[in-house]
Amino acid sequence: MTTSPLDIPVKTADGRQTTLAEFRGRVMLVVNVASKCGLTVQYEGLEKLFEAKRDEGLVVLAFPANDFMGQEPGTEAEIVEFCTSTYDVQFPIFAKISVKGEAIHPLYRSLTATAPDAIGEGPMRDRLKGYGVVPDNAADVLWNFEKFLIGRDGNVAARFSPDVTADDGRLVSAIERELAR
Repeated sequence: MTTSPLDIPVKTADGRQTTLAEFRGRVMLVVNVASKCGLTVQYEGLEKLFEAKRDEGLVVLAFPANDFMGQEPGTEAEIVEFCTSTYDVQFPIFAKISVKGEAIHPLYRSLTATAPDAIGEGPMRDRLKGYGVVPDNAADVLWNFEKFLIGRDGNVAARFSPDVTADDGRLVSAIERELAR
């Protein structure tokens, strides 16, 4: 029997143990984030999306990860301070986890197993190859700011590559479809 992503223990940035079941009935956009990445500016769009859709039931859930060239070196407190002071992030930020490899967090093991293919593969994969970065497994999270959409029912509805920004029509329409359910 497969464990629902909602039942997997996670920790908030302030150390509180919880699960995503806390957000049951809402549409969740789970994003692995980093503060020192070329894609860090995506925080701005994610916050705008959250503000625009939260009253309809969307929540963005940020999971800092230092798996990609050390681009999230800070402590949880430093990460929260950066996100709130630089991008006025209001959505929940969780404790730093690993999103790939042997130390992969059970949440990301579940998400990648359930949704092994990402929508919106753009130039990111080719750019990374140019730097010698090639995932061991095609289902691995490619880079920071990959997005998993979980519907109100708690099931993974879609996965989006780091190339897909918060205002991308494919992501927005998938969120709207889940919000309408």
